[in-house]
Amino acid sequence: MMTLLGFWSRRSISMLGVVLISVGLVSACTTNPVTGKRELSLVSEQQELAIGKQYYGPYRQAQGGDYVVDPKLTDYVQSVAQRLVQVSDRKLDYEFQVINDSTPNAWALPGGKIAIHRGLLLELNNEAELAAVLAHEIIHAAARHSAQSMQRDMLMQGVMVAANVALADAKHRDLGLLGANLGAKLTGLHFGRDAEREADLYGIRYMLRAGYDPQAAVSLQETFVRLKNNKQPGWIEGLFASHPPSQERVQNNRELVRSLGTPGGRIGEAAYQRATAHLRNTREAYQKYDQAVQALVAKDTQQALALVNQALQIEPNEALFHGLRGEISQHQGRKTEALAHFNRAIGFNPTYFRYHLARGLLHQQGQRIQAAQRDLEASLALNPTAEAVFGLGKIAQLSGDTATAINYYRQVAKTETVLAKPAGKQLARLDLANNPAQFLPVQLAVETNQRLVVQVQNVSQVSVHQVRLWLGEKVGSGVQQKTSIRLPHSLAAGKTVVVPTQILIPDPATLRRMVVKVDQAQVLGN
Repeated sequence: MMTLLGFWSRRSISMLGVVLISVGLVSACTTNPVTGKRELSLVSEQQELAIGKQYYGPYRQAQGGDYVVDPKLTDYVQSVAQRLVQVSDRKLDYEFQVINDSTPNAWALPGGKIAIHRGLLLELNNEAELAAVLAHEIIHAAARHSAQSMQRDMLMQGVMVAANVALADAKHRDLGLLGANLGAKLTGLHFGRDAEREADLYGIRYMLRAGYDPQAAVSLQETFVRLKNNKQPGWIEGLFASHPPSQERVQNNRELVRSLGTPGGRIGEAAYQRATAHLRNTREAYQKYDQAVQALVAKDTQQALALVNQALQIEPNEALFHGLRGEISQHQGRKTEALAHFNRAIGFNPTYFRYHLARGLLHQQGQRIQAAQRDLEASLALNPTAEAVFGLGKIAQLSGDTATAINYYRQVAKTETVLAKPAGKQLARLDLANNPAQFLPVQLAVETNQRLVVQVQNVSQVSVHQVRLWLGEKVGSGVQQKTSIRLPHSLAAGKTVVVPTQILIPDPATLRRMVVKVDQAQVLGN
């Protein structure tokens, strides 16, 4: 039985696939809109905007989804952010969301796509400190810090940025298919000292322009340094991972505010306390939920159930809690109860992929194929996951739509998720006989006696037999067949065999004319 237990673990996100962003490598210099400096620009503004737009939604999903219980809180955060946007040096299509996750973190994707986690909002004291966090992230986006980091990768790696990455210490496993992987790389960046110094410096200036007391940027960094020194749980994998605090940053901020004449400005403590009142009043509920998640990971379902029930008593409208109840019920084999809990979760928050995915897998287990397909497709639209794609592959296979099933399985088989191997097996069973060369790549070589040998590798997830090789030689515009060879034995998954031939290769030119392919193979067994 496939469950979603892994979603609750604090394991790394193994992102599905390798997304490559092709960029022109013609050197170009542009003026940084924030600093005014001339900089090398290998990532165009159009590419930068496209990256942020493409990955903002899926990465929010992979981080926990949007916080929707108290929409007024998000409205408040966005109103503070817009005061800063109005004074920014770069006009972008800025977006700001609150992420429903206890990790104290904030991040910015290229193009002004910014998020702050519920856990960080609970650590701030006033509106000015919130403005300091948001201004800092706005500078990262406006000053193209993520794009600059991408450029460093490009220069180190050659011509492209590989996005097959894992985000350490994240809560959810195997979530990214075509969306969240690059987002994880960009939001998990360890910005250099220069980038952090610029974000502090110009962020303080944005605060002042927007009417906020820049002294809050000093007190905020002082708090961060204290929490770092105390090794506060959650901070190392949160904000500190990409925005390391230091006493040097505290001193730099203090000197800058002093150079500005300690101008004062809006602090907004009362307004912040009002806006975050519901979040603070329900803080214990999320603490219980986080403990319940850990209990479920430890397979203590009774403790997990008791904790999540306590969370629901405090905040009955939180979809996360109902979703976890569903997962617990599913783990206990109570599928009807699990389905009811997932229904409630979707009712409270239909914009989060996890509940659609969980319900879809339950429907699939119950042979409710149409309902399963609807839910899995809804999940996929919100955040492409290996689980949803694999499930849709099974549905297509059962429906007799082999071509669609092959497409789905091929996507999952290319990943580093736990479903890659079973997807690879299904793919081979459906497609290997028709396209053996895709699963059995071959190479030619010449032995010291000048005889041609063929190396056959089985890159599929299944053992094969009845393998036949076709050898030919290029003659003019065509190919003349030389011989065919049948492997005498089966070839296990992942294994390689060297096949001798009687063909003489007198010189390198002759070898270059030789052509070989696997034109027949069968899956061994079921």
